[in-house]
Amino acid sequence: MTWEEMRPLLEQGTVDTLYMVLWATVVTIVGGLPLGILLVLTDKGGLLQNRIVNKVVGAIVNIGRSLPFIILLIALIPFTTFVVGTFIGPTAMIVPLAIGAIPFFARLVETAIREVDHGLVEAVQSMGGGIPTIVRKVLLPQALPSLVAAVTTTVIVLIGYSAMAGAVGGEGLGSKAVTYGYQRFDTTFMLVTVVVLVAIVTVVQLVGDGVVRLLARRGRTA
Repeated sequence: MTWEEMRPLLEQGTVDTLYMVLWATVVTIVGGLPLGILLVLTDKGGLLQNRIVNKVVGAIVNIGRSLPFIILLIALIPFTTFVVGTFIGPTAMIVPLAIGAIPFFARLVETAIREVDHGLVEAVQSMGGGIPTIVRKVLLPQALPSLVAAVTTTVIVLIGYSAMAGAVGGEGLGSKAVTYGYQRFDTTFMLVTVVVLVAIVTVVQLVGDGVVRLLARRGRTA
């Protein structure tokens, strides 16, 4: 396959991959951030200590993290079809991508929130600050560099998931690699696809690391 033939396939695959990953990341943050905060707040010694809620939420998160994505992808076909009307295409893949990433991101959020100095929380409590204030004014701002790092890691995981999703009708670079690289024994196309995926991951990592360093510097000078 010549470069002129490969280019439109790679361009469309890249657009589809970025589309899936972008929207899956948004849904993952919306779903995973509250879960991670809830795991911290309901844990032993937390502001909303509740053993039952913590164990139930923790169990759901652990089950979600333990399922191989390809199995989850297939198992969610009926639900995906119910939500978007089909289980094929980049829009449909957003559903399993997000559901697969939410438990992973929730654990990263939990770890980030636990790193916040408890003395700051106690200081806000002593001034009459409630739980919403503590979360909004202390936990999230103090954990922001770690949360950005968590988002960066999650985006990279989603890029890998999206490549697997391509094997079952998800489009994107994974689909192009399987269809035009593997099935047609085009090693060159396969290698170019891998290079593009590596480039995307590298850019995401560099941007994420840059934002984390910037936030850390601002935190030290604040």
